[in-house]
Amino acid sequence: RLRRPSTRRMVDEIGNQLLKAQGNARLEHDILRKSLNLDAGNIAALMMQQDDDNEEEGEDAGEKETERVLERIHESTRKLRAASFDGGSGGGGSQPPEIEKEELLDYEQHRKRMVRQVLTMVGVTAILILLVCVALALGTIAVGPPRQPVGAYKIIEAQVGQDFWQYYDFYAGKDSAGSNGYIMYVSEQKAREERIVNVVTETVAVGDMIEIYEDGDPRKEKDWLAEDLAFLDELKRKKLEEEEALEKEEAEEEEADEKKKNHGKKKKKTSTTDSSGTATANDKTDQAEDTVTEEKKATRFLEEVELQQEQQQAQQQLVSGSSVTSPEISDKTKPPKLEPFNPDQTSDVPEETFVVISSTPTPEGPRNSVRLEGRRRFNRGLFIIDLRHMPAGCGTWPAFWLTDEANWPVNGEIDIVEGVNYQDTAKTALHSTRVCRMDDVPEGSKTGTWDTAVGIPDRKTGIPDMTFRYAQDCFVYDPHQWINQGCVASDLKLEGRSLGVPLNQNGGGVYALEWDPVYKHIKTWVFSPHGRVPSNLRDALRTATNEDESTRVAPDTNQWGLPYGHFPIGDGTNCPAGHFRNMRLVINLAFCGSVAGNRYFMDCPKQFKKFKTCNEWVESDPDELKEAYWKIRGVYVYEREWQKQWS
Repeated sequence: RLRRPSTRRMVDEIGNQLLKAQGNARLEHDILRKSLNLDAGNIAALMMQQDDDNEEEGEDAGEKETERVLERIHESTRKLRAASFDGGSGGGGSQPPEIEKEELLDYEQHRKRMVRQVLTMVGVTAILILLVCVALALGTIAVGPPRQPVGAYKIIEAQVGQDFWQYYDFYAGKDSAGSNGYIMYVSEQKAREERIVNVVTETVAVGDMIEIYEDGDPRKEKDWLAEDLAFLDELKRKKLEEEEALEKEEAEEEEADEKKKNHGKKKKKTSTTDSSGTATANDKTDQAEDTVTEEKKATRFLEEVELQQEQQQAQQQLVSGSSVTSPEISDKTKPPKLEPFNPDQTSDVPEETFVVISSTPTPEGPRNSVRLEGRRRFNRGLFIIDLRHMPAGCGTWPAFWLTDEANWPVNGEIDIVEGVNYQDTAKTALHSTRVCRMDDVPEGSKTGTWDTAVGIPDRKTGIPDMTFRYAQDCFVYDPHQWINQGCVASDLKLEGRSLGVPLNQNGGGVYALEWDPVYKHIKTWVFSPHGRVPSNLRDALRTATNEDESTRVAPDTNQWGLPYGHFPIGDGTNCPAGHFRNMRLVINLAFCGSVAGNRYFMDCPKQFKKFKTCNEWVESDPDELKEAYWKIRGVYVYEREWQKQWS
């Protein structure tokens, strides 16, 4: 029984308690009695031999017997404790029996086996993990980088001529409640019956042609980026001059106020001494100084006007592309050919085919109009519209845009081209849900600016907030912007000539929007007139319908110069790319409504004198509305090809 581990542990514990008793016999007896749970009868039964004095009777004899038994148990326990030890390092104690050594040896071997098993399991696990990593690495190298839409642009839809209509559905019905345009959209059949949709082919006059330079001619392609950077430098210089002029003007006004105060004091003193009331020398001095001040202001004003005129002339010359060519270049280069911007490839004469979309009046009042909704959904792409004329004038509200109406504004909205009344500057607007701001645009990455949001009524008090803010929050219900204003980029380089009536007078233009979540941006360009379109873009549109794909030119936005609108989207920006998805193209022509109608009294003061509402103006069917039509050469949609690329 002593070889059992449980018995050895009990003996060891009892021995430790007895050692703590420090020879106190009574305490040792109590420890043994409590530890072994023994009474006098149990102790008598465990006695190995009886003493001859057992015949004594009475309580004294029983107590003595108990003490003797406890003494023997105490001695036995000490022997058992000594037997359970190793014998001490000095070899002075008793040695354990042989069987105890065998058990200790078995235990040590078992412990070593367990350690080896654990180490083996750890090693095997590490090897397996390493093999998995190697397999993944080899698999990645064998398979290659992931496929991403990062390749060259490839034409997806070339919407031109009679094929234009196959890419769209005609929406029939009233305008949406949010837009509330004063129109009735009609079906394709009714639109054709009323001839408000048509396809026409026209011979291009020489005056409407553009100059085409041969390959290798130094005049073929301009350095658009350098031109745009120079434009930005000019803007900075003008802004600095305006700030300096403003500071100077404020200083002069303060100086003039100070002089007036001093003159007033002198005049008061003079009038006190001169009771006759006649004009004094001080009065004459005041008049002379006031005259000089007015002359200085007039001179400064004329100088500023002349400077602005010179800058405008220089900018117009820069935009029109007219420059003095050196005789050396003129002698060594051939004169350019005159061709239509995008001629029909099947015609031997200079012709271009256009899609025309207009409207017609009705006895009921609202005009019959057209709304085309694209059949394909997009999550990225390069969207280009080449037009010769767009609806313009009081009451008009045309738009070329991307949207998902059923999930608006969750899936967003992108307005590529949108005109309101007499607006003459191109703008691009993004509309989204919360957490989409454009306050992280890299400096020098665009030639445009942001629309403003000033005078927004407080939602509780109704008091207008006159704090100057840029419209950089795409959230449609941002409290510091107009409802559904969104983040709006506005063109500066062609300011006053990139939309509406001025655009039509220049023969139209080309608008492009690049929506690229992989490269984390949405960018917009406008080029007008067509002679200002970069050759890469022009050649891409000219060859988009070529049957031989190898002859098609891929558009490269890096060759177009800086965009006027730059909207960062995606990881690492302040606008997640998921705000814009699953959208389709829409082309429509609306009148009045929540935008053009609400601005009617401001944008159309002449008409407002006679017609108090925009709807009344439209109902009168004025001749001005004859200019409310689209004349589109084509709509082109490109998407990047999928390629394997790590980044």
